[in-house]
Amino acid sequence: MDIGSLYSDYLTSTATKQSNLERTLKGSQDKKSDDELLDACKQFEAYFYEQVFKNMEKAMVPSDDSDPNNTLVDYYKENLIAKYSEAIVDQSGGGSNTLAQQLYEQMKRNNSQ
Repeated sequence: MDIGSLYSDYLTSTATKQSNLERTLKGSQDKKSDDELLDACKQFEAYFYEQVFKNMEKAMVPSDDSDPNNTLVDYYKENLIAKYSEAIVDQSGGGSNTLAQQLYEQMKRNNSQ
């Protein structure tokens, strides 16, 4: 398997995650359990952190596109950022100050109206 196909697979899986998250959030809340809604909010929070980390990295590290191994490095860097983002959400403990919890509570209020 070459580097290009690994990176392409990663981009496809990222797009699939984003699509699943959007579908969950846009779906009818009557059919969703509270656990599924909270899980979708946690996925969004992880995605949010992932985007923050990617933009921080772009602002700090100059890009050198001349390196042929750059695609492989980008692949692992993207995976690492995604794992860090998920770890932040998991370690937050689900308290009332987390983004996921605030989204969950807002969506529950909007759904009950």
